[in-house]
Amino acid sequence: MTSPQPLTGLAPPVRSIESVLASRWARMLIPSLSDLFFLAILVWLFMSSGSAGWQGLLSDADVGWHIRTGEYILDHHAVPRQDLYSFSKPGAPWFAWEWGTDVADAALHRAAGLKGVVLFAAVVLALFATTLIRRMISRGTHLFVAMVVALLGVGSASIHFLARPHILTLLFLSVSVWMIERDRRHPTRAIWWLVPLTVLWTNVHGGFLVLIAVLGLTAFGTAVEAYVGQLGKLRAGCQPAPDQLDGLSTRPQVINLPHIRYSVLTLACAAGSLINPYGYHLHAHVVEYLRSDWIRNVIQEFQSPSFRTENMAQFEVLLLTGLMVACVLLQKRRIVEALWIVFFAHLALSGARHVPVYVAVVAPLIACELSAWWTAATQGAKKSSLLGIVNDIAADSAAGFCRSSIWPAAVIVTLCFLRAPIPWPQDFPELLFPVKMIRGHGGQILNRKVLTTDQWGDYLIYKNPQQKVFVDGRSDFYGPEIGNQYIHLVNGNGDWSSTLDRYKFDAVLLPTELAIVQILKLQQDWLVEADDGKTILFVRRPPN
Repeated sequence: MTSPQPLTGLAPPVRSIESVLASRWARMLIPSLSDLFFLAILVWLFMSSGSAGWQGLLSDADVGWHIRTGEYILDHHAVPRQDLYSFSKPGAPWFAWEWGTDVADAALHRAAGLKGVVLFAAVVLALFATTLIRRMISRGTHLFVAMVVALLGVGSASIHFLARPHILTLLFLSVSVWMIERDRRHPTRAIWWLVPLTVLWTNVHGGFLVLIAVLGLTAFGTAVEAYVGQLGKLRAGCQPAPDQLDGLSTRPQVINLPHIRYSVLTLACAAGSLINPYGYHLHAHVVEYLRSDWIRNVIQEFQSPSFRTENMAQFEVLLLTGLMVACVLLQKRRIVEALWIVFFAHLALSGARHVPVYVAVVAPLIACELSAWWTAATQGAKKSSLLGIVNDIAADSAAGFCRSSIWPAAVIVTLCFLRAPIPWPQDFPELLFPVKMIRGHGGQILNRKVLTTDQWGDYLIYKNPQQKVFVDGRSDFYGPEIGNQYIHLVNGNGDWSSTLDRYKFDAVLLPTELAIVQILKLQQDWLVEADDGKTILFVRRPPN
């Protein structure tokens, strides 16, 4: 008998993706689904034709004075403690409480102009979105459920996607909650990295207080969970050990240690937050700022959200779903997560600026419970059915969100050096700020006492670091005294004339729709220097 001849002409066996990714180089070079999600968010929010693009990140000019403050710190090697920019409160005490971000923005601006600032902001926001979906997948969430909730979350949070320091709070908060969630499942020493993170966080944005709140809720919630668990055992007829009782057999004693662990961590992070240029005075200032009735009444982002936009419709879905999930979690005795949802839902409803914070904490919790509901509803589906195929694809693809390659970093580096064809911003948006007016009449505006809006005051500071303004975006600094004078001025209230004289304004640069504009047109001592239909410039007539 002859031995069988080997077959020829057949293709070699195909290697599985698992065997390919066994190589470290392959894992680094082959993009993962997590990488693709990061890049998709970057394109969707900032590079697609239908988005506001890079200019949208500059629709709030606060970044202007942040850049100039960072330059002051770089030049003087000191964090300012007195005002640098106003003629209404010259030399008054001032908290530059986001000085770390100011320095970063200044360094990026010196290296690459506004391109560096907006690219940094876009990367932070894309990382924030990526941490959301990776937190969901790490908890075993169905991939397609995670995608839907993550995109709803990003859409909701985008109401506050600006090149301002608060975006670092969104990223740090998402990472911090992720660490807490993992620690609650498998306690490790890694959770103590939250202490140095708090130190960094305190010096880049005042949102560090939200981490203290999350940890405090976690400590309290774990204590309640332990108490409820012991109480449940007693009611079920289980006799606890003698050392678990405080002397009365019917009164359980909480001996569970996680609440002690998180209480100590809360105190450690609170102590770490004292490491800042202002010490505990920073905490008092931030709390006073957040509690100010005047701030809540006049600053739109501190007011309750209006459910009239697409972003707010997406938030409404997450809000209602989150509250339903909180009820389910309470039934499951998962007190910590229920407290998170209720607390941050209250914050979001009290101020629109807290909507992204709600998303950062709650979106993965919603996705996890929706995934459990989906799994229970489709567990009887055949593998050959549409639902079965969808579930198999989701299960097979989930692993692709658990690793990262070099591609996001490579794309970011490429964008750093790429100029055309991307329309990088050279200035702030002309539709929102008096760019053309200053370009044509800078000599009559800059270095003069100008009455302008708070946002345009920010822009003037950006255009000229030596510019002194009546007000700018630092509402915590000006407070109700100067703030109310500014509001009375632009609304043309009864004391407008005396306020103009008291501060010796040389010029007025305002949007044409404000009431004071029509009043000044009738005054003989004010001359209309330029009017483009949207922006008007008055200069005071010299005395005869």
